[in-house]
Order: sequence, then structure tokens, then C-alpha cells
Amino acid sequence: MASEGLRGALTAVLGGRGLLVQNYDSGPAGEPPAPVRLRKNVCYVVLAVFLNEQDEVLLVQEAKKECRGSWYLPAGRMEPGETIVEALQREVKEEAGLQCEPLTLLSVEERGPSWIRFAFLTRPTGGILKTPKEADAESLQAGWYPRTSLPTPLRAQDILHLVDLAAQYRQRARHPLLLPQELPCSLVCQRLVATFTSVQTVWVLAGTVGTPHLPVTACGFTPMEQRGGVKMAVLRLLQECLSLHHLAVETKGLLGLQHLGKDLTDGICMNVLVTVAFRNPGLQNEPPKVQGENFFWWKVVEEDLQNQLLQRLRDSSVVPINR
Repeated sequence: MASEGLRGALTAVLGGRGLLVQNYDSGPAGEPPAPVRLRKNVCYVVLAVFLNEQDEVLLVQEAKKECRGSWYLPAGRMEPGETIVEALQREVKEEAGLQCEPLTLLSVEERGPSWIRFAFLTRPTGGILKTPKEADAESLQAGWYPRTSLPTPLRAQDILHLVDLAAQYRQRARHPLLLPQELPCSLVCQRLVATFTSVQTVWVLAGTVGTPHLPVTACGFTPMEQRGGVKMAVLRLLQECLSLHHLAVETKGLLGLQHLGKDLTDGICMNVLVTVAFRNPGLQNEPPKVQGENFFWWKVVEEDLQNQLLQRLRDSSVVPINR
């Protein structure tokens, strides 16, 4: 029964689907984390990358006083009560005049758990491009520009990487199409698919409290966890069950994203692929010993599931998390 539950959970997460967050296995020291609230203790930003058949990028000209006249991708802060996709569509309509449909999540960027940006590859589905005559407080105008010859000045150079990422994805998709799953969550947390591999064998770390499950770690908002970024919550959970001094831990990226935004559930759950390996492998063919009774290594024996996991690891077939 334990294997069946874990098999179903891993299949869902690898398929980009979500799982309801019932509880968490690791939390920050001290008081239990309080539910997160937009505009109070978290800020989520949405950003759209449009690329047309002529290899042109959609940019908007900023209207804000501090960056007026500069150019940027359509982007903005999420509002309470919105889903991530609703926020994206609202910002694109306000700034560029277009209706749109997100195709896939391209990248997640973070400055600690309290500031997270979601970048999407997006396509227009209607509307009329904003002209200078329609300038307002949201933007002065919008326009399509050759990807290799963007207008200046840019508000910031950080969008260049995202434009390149979108072009690379259109040429060769490294991960399956992925959109947020609308599932409620009260915290900023991560569900770990933490793997150890040996030859063609894969183990996945599982939690034992309740029914066996993929472990969840809640992100903290202490200065240390804020400075260290969301990876600190991953390391904290692994430190609670493994001796990390002889291990290398790497967060490969996102397999899925969960958020609802309704009924005061402003939290997000990122389903992340993590690798655990010995720094000096030698003849180590078994995963590192687990300390305590709250976790164990589950050996993935189903061939199809094992192959899926190995392929995602081999090709880094995940949405990158950038800091």
C-alpha cells in the first residue's frame, strides 16, 4: 500500500499535476509559519514573453515616473484573490492591450520566499495593441521588436535571459508544457522529489508521518532563510534526516507549481526535483543512511516510472529556479 500511494504521487508530480498539501514535514525554527498573504508578507510577480513567427518580442514602454520611457516585458504584481494565470492575463491586457493564453511556465525567479516571479511563454488570442494615443498609468505603448534588436533603454537587463530562454524553448523544449495547478495552499512550500541514483536504480526520499508521502518543506521568512533563498528550506529538511557533510545536494528545478489565490489561500507549493549524491562516490551503490524514523528511501521499481525519472534527471527536464 505504501508503494501504491508513493507511485501515484510520483506519477502525478512527474506529469505536472498537483497534490493537495495536507501538512509539512519540515518548518522553520521557532513559531509555526503563519499563512502568507499577498501585499502583507509575500509578493508574487507575473511576466509574459511573447515571440511571434517573425522572431519578434512584445515589449511595453513604461509609464512609471522612475522608469518612464524605458522598455520591458509585460509584467506586474499579483493581486489578492487572483490565480497566477488571471494575474498574467490582467497585466498583459492593462499594459499591452492584448488578450493572451500562457503556453508554459518558463522560469521561476526568487529573492527569498517573500518575492517570487513567474515567467511564462505566452501567445496573443485577441485584443488590439496599445498605441501612444492610449497611454495611461499602466504603460505608454506596446510594440513588436526583433529579438536581436530590442529598443533602448531597457528598464533592466534581466529580461534578456528570459527572451533567450523563450527562443531556446521554442527551438527545443527541455521540459513538458507546464501551467500552474489551481490547488489551495496556505504557505510557501516545496514538495521534494529528492532522488539518489546508482547505475539504473533510483531511490526517492519519502516521509513516514501519516501515510508514506513525498515530503513537504515550508519556507521560512527569517533573515537567514530570506538571504539563502528557497533552497534553504530544502537543505533544512534534508539536514533533519541525512548527514550532509559528505553529500552533494542540488535542486534541479520545478516539476510543477500549485496555487489557488481564492479564499485567502495565497500560498504556493513548488514541486521540485532534487538530487542527493555522495561527494566521493567510490563503491557506494546504496543511498545515504536515513537518521530517525520520519523518512525512508523508497526504491522505484516500476520500469516506466523509473525511466521517466531518469529521463527528467538526465535532460534536466525541469523549469529552472533562478536567484
